[in-house]
Amino acid sequence: MTVYFHEEDLPEDALAPGAVAVDTETMGLITPRDRLCVVQIADGRGDEHLVRFGPGSRFEAPRLKAVLADPERTKLYHFARFDLAAIRHYLGVVAAPVYCTKIASRLTRTYTDRHGLKELVRELLGIEISKQQQSSDWGATTLSDAQKDYAASDVRYLHQLRERFDERLVREGRMALAQACFDFLPARAELDLAGWPEIDIFAHA
Repeated sequence: MTVYFHEEDLPEDALAPGAVAVDTETMGLITPRDRLCVVQIADGRGDEHLVRFGPGSRFEAPRLKAVLADPERTKLYHFARFDLAAIRHYLGVVAAPVYCTKIASRLTRTYTDRHGLKELVRELLGIEISKQQQSSDWGATTLSDAQKDYAASDVRYLHQLRERFDERLVREGRMALAQACFDFLPARAELDLAGWPEIDIFAHA
């Protein structure tokens, strides 16, 4: 298992074919204000790739964009709504089709209100991960080893989680509902970017 660190784009042929796990690190939670700093990506075969974008980046990254926009590759996220918006705003691509482990968790783990990645990895995989670096400075000139390992851990387990959740979604008869939610997520991210982040347009009032 190796964590590879790249500046501004992926190298050629970094990833094997198939689904990829994706996550982002930004300067904060308001997408237009808080710039994209890192995109993490993994093909589920044991390595993770971190692509860092510096201040003033033009976010060109043609190889990374090609992977994210590839309609033949499912993108696995935890809380896809945020990552889709950040990728769309800064990289200009819709990183779909989508699978979101947080939505899968909410549809199957109805016995709890704890749907964070740390809780999912602990319960479903029996592995403890640290979230200590979650709120660190991702725009720093140099990222620490702890930051890099944290970023990599956010994509390291998503392929395994997808397998576990697929079993539960089938068992509970909710796979079609989950897929409908996944398919809607790019539109939900566009609504966030367009000014409807906290407004439920489906609500009666």
